[in-house]
Amino acid sequence: MTYHTTRRRILGFTSCLALMGSLMATTGNSQASPTPQRVFKDDSASHTAQPTPLPPNQSFWDALALEPGDAWSRLAEAFQWQEDADQARVQQWIDHYRQSPHNIVEITERARPWLAWITARVEERGLPGEIALIPFIESSFDPTARSHRGAAGLWQFMPGTGNALGLRRGGGYDGRLDVARSTRAALDYIEMQAEQWYEGDIALSLAAYNAGAGTVNRARSAALSRGQAGSYWDLDLPRETMAYVPKLIAISAIIAEPERYDVELPQIDAAPAVAEVPVTRTLKLGEAARLAGVSRTALADLNPGLLGNRADPRHVKRLLVPADSATRMVARLRSDTPGRTTVDDEVYVVRRGDSLSAIASRHAVALADLARWNSIERPDALQPGQQLTLSGS
Repeated sequence: MTYHTTRRRILGFTSCLALMGSLMATTGNSQASPTPQRVFKDDSASHTAQPTPLPPNQSFWDALALEPGDAWSRLAEAFQWQEDADQARVQQWIDHYRQSPHNIVEITERARPWLAWITARVEERGLPGEIALIPFIESSFDPTARSHRGAAGLWQFMPGTGNALGLRRGGGYDGRLDVARSTRAALDYIEMQAEQWYEGDIALSLAAYNAGAGTVNRARSAALSRGQAGSYWDLDLPRETMAYVPKLIAISAIIAEPERYDVELPQIDAAPAVAEVPVTRTLKLGEAARLAGVSRTALADLNPGLLGNRADPRHVKRLLVPADSATRMVARLRSDTPGRTTVDDEVYVVRRGDSLSAIASRHAVALADLARWNSIERPDALQPGQQLTLSGS
């Protein structure tokens, strides 16, 4: 199972090397990645953070479930690793998950507001669809999940790794809990590690996401010295990491054929239930909810990165709102902000020392999108004073 990313020309060796060096430096004992979370109550792995129980009355999430759709089929169409479902280690986890089908239903229900949006981000990059289910393993799709080791959010970033990826903390905000920003950071991280260490092999990058690149690199060197190919399946890794990719493929196999495994997945529309709205000025949460036409509680649930009562554009670049509220909120923001110009919000002027990856992270846009919107083929050739558009419009 090898996936070779096509984004070498976009990432750029220089900026990638600098970021990876920073990431490696932020972690101890080669642990450059988050700590996975408990997914099932009888999971034997050493996971400790518990997902927040689903509320008995899910009026807000139910409202997001527009018309019954097929987000699961769209996701399954993007799967690329199902030929490995017959691996013994994968079958072991399929059998494990089948023992608690109610837990699968509970976690997939919790994925309702995020699944289609995350799937779209994975599709944009041409990554295996299975990657969209990493939050199933990491946090049980609970964006507020925290582990005893300090990892937080859907993707379970440790503080040091989050800092290196531009997931800022402070000012009433934690970027690790921001679903949109942390998702882009996680996908950037997975692709960057694949390029830096593994010739684009995403499976090896996922192992490094879990155990740290140092641990995986040593295991890979040992496998190569034994005359093996050095793929994920050849490596002797910590127990948790040995199970990481098999778990991901196992839950993907169940989602691809729910009837076969007697699992009833919740109906989720294929169109994303949420959309991003730029924060152009400081907004109190209640005011932002009024502009979006939703309740304050609903907006807070969609933006768990906001730890206080306001969104400060110095820290928070975008808010997630229900998809059908985004246009209304943008229009109201423009009319409520005297002197605002679209150029100020959608154009960035390159400064000395800037890198494309840092600009993308700061403004909560995908690195690939930023390069495409500005027809950039050499990210290391940015010039001070160069203007970059921050949107595709």
